[in-house]
Amino acid sequence: MSGLFMGGVIFLAVLIMIVAISKFKQHPFVVLVLVSIFVGLVCGMPADKVISTVKGGFGGILSSIGIVIVAGTIIGTILEKTGAALVMANTILGIVGKARSVLTMGLTGYVTGIPVFCDSGFVILSPIARALADRSNVSLAVMGTALSAGLYATHCLVPPTPGPIAMAGTLNADLGLVILVGLITSVPAMIAGLIYAKKVASKYEIPANPEFTVEELMEKYGRLPGVVHSFAPIILPIILIAVKSVADFPSHPLGEGAVKTFASFIGDPVIALLIGIFLAMTLIPVSESKNKFDWMCQGILNSASILVITGAGGSFGAILKTLPLADALSSALLSLSIGVFLPFIIAALLKTAMGASTVAMIVTSAMVAPLMPSLGLESEMGKALVIMAIGAGSMCVSHANDSYFWVVSQFSDMSTNIAYKCQTGVTFVEGITTVVFVYILSLIFC
Repeated sequence: MSGLFMGGVIFLAVLIMIVAISKFKQHPFVVLVLVSIFVGLVCGMPADKVISTVKGGFGGILSSIGIVIVAGTIIGTILEKTGAALVMANTILGIVGKARSVLTMGLTGYVTGIPVFCDSGFVILSPIARALADRSNVSLAVMGTALSAGLYATHCLVPPTPGPIAMAGTLNADLGLVILVGLITSVPAMIAGLIYAKKVASKYEIPANPEFTVEELMEKYGRLPGVVHSFAPIILPIILIAVKSVADFPSHPLGEGAVKTFASFIGDPVIALLIGIFLAMTLIPVSESKNKFDWMCQGILNSASILVITGAGGSFGAILKTLPLADALSSALLSLSIGVFLPFIIAALLKTAMGASTVAMIVTSAMVAPLMPSLGLESEMGKALVIMAIGAGSMCVSHANDSYFWVVSQFSDMSTNIAYKCQTGVTFVEGITTVVFVYILSLIFC
């Protein structure tokens, strides 16, 4: 069977996927599973092998990252419920200064976006954005765009956000290295977003109309956790995962004995995120201990949709890996010499068409996985950069078919027209900035 035919089948499958999800509002889980079966059967795989491959792909991806996704979502839920996210925002405000309120909002979003979904993060932090906009006499359009940019930068690029974690699992990448590269790559994305907010969003005057001041928000939550305590459930797991990556270097910087074994164990993403959960649970005051179980359940429920979409993406990826697509297309891809721009373009097309960044990340990583040798990006750094390129594509662009677009517009009092200029514009700028930065990194390290 020719590579051209298989390519046509996959193109048709992706088109079906886009129409089913965006136009007919079908859940990505059902669509991805059915599309996986469709591609396998049409490309000539035996029916029993199609079913076993779909099931194996679903379970395979969840066996490596399922617990991590659930744990990260639970941490984010507790940070929201206990007011720890508000503590982080106020701490950053104290460091950066009231005069730099736009930078404060961007940095707050940047940190909060690591464990919390950007939609939820924006809802949590929007009262702070209003209060700061009022205090600093800045248009709410600027503050909302800056907050959106900060949240989006880490949401699309830095684990333990589910999308980047799912990509790392699909491409079998070193999670510690992905976190490190993601933290570095997301900085220019956030900076570009803040510049856009100040230069473009400032043209639209939207009054803040705050319901509460920052001080009143602090009082509203009552007794809030301490600064170190609030940051710990995010920072400590990241440090532990990074230490494991260092311990696993071929040069064995921590030796090959008990120290390395302990570092590798405690830095495993599952163990690190479970430690993060226990740290997050200590944020819950005694007066709210009766809600502890409900908050944990809420985190698990929030992770359910991501888990099934991720698993279905694993099914699609398993089908693609079984097909000889990579061999058929390798020469064509090598002749194009577009490197990291290929996964960026695929992700950008899917994101723009479907609206869901996480789905675009999961599907694109599944499509790109069998093509990694053709791209010449099989090294650990190469895998990390491909993940960043896909993340960049999944930013381009947030518009009317994206729930985040409506969250930002509604909570920032933006009309749809202004939201297109602010939210859609800033996500485009962030995506382009990121992929250019990733391309430069690929020239240096790959």
